[in-house]
Amino acid sequence: MEQLGQPTETVTRDTPVVEGESVIREYTRGGGGFFSRTAAPTVRALNGVSATIHPGEVVGIAGPSGSGKSTLLHLLAGLDVPTSGTITLAGQNITSLSARERAALRLEHVGIIFQRFHLLDALSARANVALPLVELGYGKRTRRERAAELLTAVGLDERQTHKPGQLSGGEQQRVAIARALTTNPSLVIADEPTGELDTSTGERVLDLLVDIADEQAVVLASHDQQALDVCDRIIRLRDGEIDRSQ
Repeated sequence: MEQLGQPTETVTRDTPVVEGESVIREYTRGGGGFFSRTAAPTVRALNGVSATIHPGEVVGIAGPSGSGKSTLLHLLAGLDVPTSGTITLAGQNITSLSARERAALRLEHVGIIFQRFHLLDALSARANVALPLVELGYGKRTRRERAAELLTAVGLDERQTHKPGQLSGGEQQRVAIARALTTNPSLVIADEPTGELDTSTGERVLDLLVDIADEQAVVLASHDQQALDVCDRIIRLRDGEIDRSQ
């Protein structure tokens, strides 16, 4: 069993953690039922977007609502596959993988901070943070120590035994952030990571994300200028395409 404290796989800074090439993602919306005379409308959420993310980078994704930010995040994380184009994550083309294979790849290589925290109400903060290590087969002592370390790092050392219902929205978000970092993933995906946090707590969380990007890659989507200011570079989207006007 590998030791926690290093990314799950050693990569050079010249090797992308994740790369999207000419990505198109289309969705079919409503209509087009059995008795309908019209085809269901197709919406193109992303149109030919390419992006390459290396270890050590903090990359922001910005743009107005409906620009394709969340769609791009989901593709980079391996939560979804493109309609056309390729996403290569940890050296594997995710379009060639089954849903189960993609889930295994995410567990090993990706930490995801969702806008909706997806915490289990019956478990303590510490147990929620430790969950990915259960799936990877780590022992109880290692799980508890790692979860306690991360909860302290996000300022929740005195709330470790509290369940989600006993925590504020901002505290729940910090638990979700700690859980995303538990396995030392090579890629951290964050959707509005400071959305529920006050300014000082947001600064602490952003500092943590910048610190882990010494070896790993962080991709965050945000409307918050405070979050975008810590990024090494920003991919700006508009109407599903990279906005090169700025």
